[in-house]
Amino acid sequence: MQALSLGNPVFAAYVVCASILVLKMAAMSWLTVYRMLRIQGGMRNPEDANPGPANPRPRPGQLDVVDYVERIRRIHQNDQENLLPFLAIGWLYVLTSPHPATALVLFYGYVASRLLHFAAYLTARPHEWRATLWTIGSLIMIGMALATLWSGLRA
Repeated sequence: MQALSLGNPVFAAYVVCASILVLKMAAMSWLTVYRMLRIQGGMRNPEDANPGPANPRPRPGQLDVVDYVERIRRIHQNDQENLLPFLAIGWLYVLTSPHPATALVLFYGYVASRLLHFAAYLTARPHEWRATLWTIGSLIMIGMALATLWSGLRA
């Protein structure tokens, strides 16, 4: 069985998890736009406050920092810092031919930790919630990286 074939349950799980995470990350851009349009504020660029179809009645303060919008931007930045490395190491980890049960626990565990982290961040749960969920995902990624490194060194 080829490692990068959907017939490989490890690669199939990676494909599912990577797709979920990419869609989640893309959703953050759309959610940012939705929130800016909903409140007609939280914009970043001076030209965003010009009149146009999305902003028919510009008003002072539209470029002010608004946590309602910035929270989503911070979540999106956190995704960029965490999901992109997972996509890379997950792909390499598949190539090490890990035990399918282990790989599925790691992949789906990572996705669950990131979705729960998002929910905690979005609803402004205490920092310890986010930190715990981030730590779980980070340790999963580090474990995959170490296993991948070990396989590379042994090859």
